[in-house]
Amino acid sequence: MSAPEFNETIPSGGDPTQIDVNAQYAGLEFHYTYIVFCGFIVWLIIPGIGLLYGGLARRKSALALLFQSLMVGAVTTFQWMFWGYSLAYSRTAGPFIGDLKNFGMKNVMAAPSPGSPYLPEIVFCLYQLLFCACTVQIVVGGAFERGRIIPSLVFGFLWATIVYCPIACWTWNANGWLYNLPSLDFAGGGPVHIASGWAALAYAFVLGKRKHAGDKAHGKPHNTTLVFLGTILIWFGWFGFNGGSALNATVRAMVAAFNTNVAASTGVIGWSVVDYFKHGRKFSVVGACEGAIAGLVGITPAAGYVEPWLAAVIGFITAVVCALLQNLNDWLHIDEGMDVFKLHGIGGMVGSFLTGIFATSSISALDGATIASGGIDGNGIQVGKQFAEITAISAYSFTVSCILLYILKYIPGMHLRVTEEAEMKGLDHDQFFDEQIGDWGMYDELEKRRMELEITSPGNISSHRPRKGSSQHQSFSA
Repeated sequence: MSAPEFNETIPSGGDPTQIDVNAQYAGLEFHYTYIVFCGFIVWLIIPGIGLLYGGLARRKSALALLFQSLMVGAVTTFQWMFWGYSLAYSRTAGPFIGDLKNFGMKNVMAAPSPGSPYLPEIVFCLYQLLFCACTVQIVVGGAFERGRIIPSLVFGFLWATIVYCPIACWTWNANGWLYNLPSLDFAGGGPVHIASGWAALAYAFVLGKRKHAGDKAHGKPHNTTLVFLGTILIWFGWFGFNGGSALNATVRAMVAAFNTNVAASTGVIGWSVVDYFKHGRKFSVVGACEGAIAGLVGITPAAGYVEPWLAAVIGFITAVVCALLQNLNDWLHIDEGMDVFKLHGIGGMVGSFLTGIFATSSISALDGATIASGGIDGNGIQVGKQFAEITAISAYSFTVSCILLYILKYIPGMHLRVTEEAEMKGLDHDQFFDEQIGDWGMYDELEKRRMELEITSPGNISSHRPRKGSSQHQSFSA
C-alpha cells in the first residue's frame, strides 16, 4: 500500500468538514499508532530525569530538580508550539534553520509529515516536541544545586530556540546541511546528547563551582532509590526514543528497540566492571545506573544502523570510556556535578563516531527505503562525516550557550545563581514555600536525638545534674 503524498495546495491535509482526512491513511494506521505510543513513553524520560537528578543531589536541593523537570516540559511545549517546530522542521527551511512557515502551529494537522509520509503532521510534531523537552531537561542539569529556577527556564526557552532547533534542522530536516552531507544520526546523538552535554558544561562554567564549606554530603547522592527509579523510567522511555525514530512501524524500528536494550545492558556491565577493579572489588548502584545511561546515549545515533552484537559493543565501549573519566571535572576545573557532559557530551561523541564505523545497509534497509553504510561496509569516509557532525555541533552548542548565559547573567533580575547563603541552606528552602522532600518529621527527630547525645557525651557533661557548689541555673559548658 503506497504512502500518502503531501499536497502543497492543502498544507493542513484538508478541511475535515468537507473531506475525511483519515482516508489517506487507510490501512496504514498502525504506523502512526505505534509512533504516538512511542511518544507517550518518551514523555516518561522527563520525570525520570527529574528523579535521577533529585536523587543525585543533596537532600536540601532535590525538590528543585523535581519541580524543574515539570516546568521544563511545560515551557518547552509552549516554545515548540510558538515557533520551535517551524524553526526545526518547516518544509521551506534553509540548510541551517527553518523559517516561520508553521509559526504558531499553522497548518500542522492531518497532512503527511515532513519526517515520514506515514504520519499525520500533528503526530510527528508531538513526537519531536518530546525530544526537545528531554534535551532541555538534560541541559539544566548544569545548574545543579546553585542555579535559580526562573532564569533556568528562560535560558531553556532561548536555548531551545537558538541552539536545539537549528541543530535539529541541520540533522533531520531534509534541507539541513548535515542531513545532506550525510551524517548518520538515527535518534539524536548530535541534537540531543552532544548539544546538551556541551551546553551543560557551559552552564556549569558560567555559574562557577558550588560552595560546600566542608559539607560531607557534597558530591554524594542523597537517595540512591530515586536514582534507580529515575534510571528505570529513562530506560523504559528510551524504547520509544530510539524505537520510534524510524518514524514507522517497520522491522527496522523493532531492531532499534532491541538494540536499545542491548546497549543499556552492556553499558551496565561495562561501568560495573570498571568500578569493580577501580574500587577494590566493590560495586555501585549509582555506577550501574550511570552505565545504563551511557549505553543508551551511545546507541542513540546508531540504533537503526547497526547489528545487535555491534550495539552491544557500542554500549560497552561508551560506558567504559565514560567510567574511566570520573575525574573529568577535576581535570577541567569545572564543577559539573550531574556528569551531564561526561555521560551525554562524551557518550554522544563516542556513539556518533562508532556509528560511522559500524553502520551497515543491511540494517538500515529494513525499513524498505534507507541505504546507509559505514566503515564496516567499506564506506570509510562516513567516519569523517561523523567527525564533522561532532565538531560542528560541539562548537556551536558550547559557544552559543556561553554567550547566551553571559547575556542573561548581566540582565537585571535575571542573575543565574542563588546567593551563597541560599546555596548553603539549599535550593528547596530558598525557592519553595512550605515544601521539603522526604519525611522531615523523622529527620527532625533524629536531629533532636543527635543534639541530646552531644549534650550528654563524655566530652561535654555526663549528667544533667548540676555540679556540687554550682547554681541550679548555671549554664552548661559546651
